[in-house]
Amino acid sequence: MRRFGAVRQYRSGRWTASYLDPTGARQRSPETFATREDAEVWLSQVEADITRKDWRDPDAGAVNFEEYARKWVAERGVAPTTEELYERLLRLHILPTFGESDVDEITPPKVRAWRAERLKTTGAGSTVAKSYRLLKAILETATDDELIRRNPCRIRGAGKETAREREIASVAEVDALADAVGPRWRLMVYLGAYGPMRPEEQAELRRKDVRLETMTIRVRQAAPELSTGRRVVGETKSEAGMRTIVLPAFLRDELRNHLDWYAEQGRDGLLFVGEKGAPFRRSSFGRKWRKAREKVGLPEGFVFYDLRHTGHTLSTRSGATLKDTMVRAGQSSEKAALIYQHSDHTRQQEVADGLDKMVRKQRKKAAKQARKERKKGTGGADVVRGA
Repeated sequence: MRRFGAVRQYRSGRWTASYLDPTGARQRSPETFATREDAEVWLSQVEADITRKDWRDPDAGAVNFEEYARKWVAERGVAPTTEELYERLLRLHILPTFGESDVDEITPPKVRAWRAERLKTTGAGSTVAKSYRLLKAILETATDDELIRRNPCRIRGAGKETAREREIASVAEVDALADAVGPRWRLMVYLGAYGPMRPEEQAELRRKDVRLETMTIRVRQAAPELSTGRRVVGETKSEAGMRTIVLPAFLRDELRNHLDWYAEQGRDGLLFVGEKGAPFRRSSFGRKWRKAREKVGLPEGFVFYDLRHTGHTLSTRSGATLKDTMVRAGQSSEKAALIYQHSDHTRQQEVADGLDKMVRKQRKKAAKQARKERKKGTGGADVVRGA
């Protein structure tokens, strides 16, 4: 007689096995066996799992994946824009395949087949990588919750994205973009490049955040716009996003003019509002941005966020360190080497001064070249008239 579990034979000749789990409930084998020996081997494996405390309730993973995934997103407490991204990735890329499955029915082969199908169907490697990372994170929590023994997402490198090479605008192109986008929004272009500030940060800037005498702007909050058009006022992207930015001196007139002509009145008045006084909208500004980009001749892939990359590059060229640019742009990093670096207000003033000198120099050079071109053109006309 067995000391653990029991086996018995059906009339069909096949064998089944059962045992009492650690809670005292009887559990039966999920399938039948061809021989008594096979049934006893299965029982021995179960007994070993219980002894090693590796045993898992076979019904634990019988949880619908869609229900679990949506609960997972709701419990994260992430920013509204991140939650919107998660919901979109689930709806379009993950749930159509795994939505009706139980958590423990998602296996490595199924994950590999899903990823291959997504890559073939969408051709969007970046989106597939994001979807894979989300699926892996959800199932990692399911592993912690002991719904499954091991995460089935085991494809090496599947969650990595290859970032595109960012475009860099010249000083002249930034000026041209500011001119082309119109007087009401030109400061937004300059703050994007020489701040460098994210559009959602600029959307929540107010008069009280601006100090014209010191040429500083305080970034306190952000107001990203969801795909529904709703503005969500809240914290910046990271703790490092709350910062005071020292602007280069050449922007003084731009900042003063904007405050006088376009900013909402009152201490709490928004810095950027539309022609009818409504808060900044990504959709309406986007149309102006695309037209300005086409007029300047920048490639279609040059987005507003590329102004930040331009700002990083120009700041570095003006003498800023990596930590200086991180502080200026409101970026955070977990790299230990950066924790011990420091960039205080004085250093930020030096960076702004260096940026100011560099931009003025390039503007002067461009103006000089333009005068030469005009002079050359005038000389040619005189020759024609003389003939």
